[in-house]
Amino acid sequence: MFQPGEEGQGGAKIMIDEGVLDAAGERVVAAYALHVVSTGAPTGFAATRPGPMLAASDAVHVTVHGRGGHGSSPHSATDPVPAMCAMVTALQTLVTREIDIFDPAVVTVGRLHAGTAANVIPATAHFDATVRTFSDTAHATVRAAFERTVHGVAAAHGVRAEIDYVEQYPPTVNHTDEAAFALATARDILGADHAFEAPKPMAGSEDFSFVLREVPGAFVGLGACPPGTDPVTAPMNHSAQAVYDDGALPHAAALLAGLALRRLAAAALSPGLPEVSPAAASPAPALPLPLPLPSPPTDEEPVRP
Repeated sequence: MFQPGEEGQGGAKIMIDEGVLDAAGERVVAAYALHVVSTGAPTGFAATRPGPMLAASDAVHVTVHGRGGHGSSPHSATDPVPAMCAMVTALQTLVTREIDIFDPAVVTVGRLHAGTAANVIPATAHFDATVRTFSDTAHATVRAAFERTVHGVAAAHGVRAEIDYVEQYPPTVNHTDEAAFALATARDILGADHAFEAPKPMAGSEDFSFVLREVPGAFVGLGACPPGTDPVTAPMNHSAQAVYDDGALPHAAALLAGLALRRLAAAALSPGLPEVSPAAASPAPALPLPLPLPSPPTDEEPVRP
């Protein structure tokens, strides 16, 4: 799948609605996604896990409506700025006091805007937040608490809040058997010491989550941290300083081909089974470990995505 608009417009969801999973004439037996990461693992190291792998992602846009006035006379206006600040603080308390620590959530306010001058009380204030959760239960809890908190703080300050809560992607939840199969395949192809079970999910999000709600499968991360760079401190994906090693490409191609060949072989042996254990995939031949591509000279400036 090559999903247009997957960074915000839900490309996979649109393709599924248009029939991509049945385009071959019958339902696909399984699906796998591979995503490079610039931090956390050296080039050619793969990781996956059963259950939640990535978070649900929501974008929330809040506008606080007050009554503007002069900064010297706040009593004659209804200032939305302190109300907005109180909302941001209360949302952090919401996470620490209402959300189960074993089913976590992240609420980050990334943008605030209000006013045009230091001595003018604006009529409106605005902030944007991202919300990340790892289960449908936590997702529903956080949304309800977010809206209740914002409206409650607004009422306490005598202002009105307008909330545009955009549910972008559900959590990416790997099927247990498919995650085990993907891990076993990665160990065979990349090397036993080059594939591991991720100890915890990541709070990033993916439109592949829509696929996993339709068919069994697993999401796999593949290290692309350049040689000589510490994976622990390397800039993360989407950072302006992130650098990726092209040497990950042959590893990725071999792993995707191996997953497809072995999973189809397993489906042929056990037709009708929605999932497969690692042992069931053994009849397919192992693929050779690809050699990494040459790294660029260290004295050259790396290309920034």
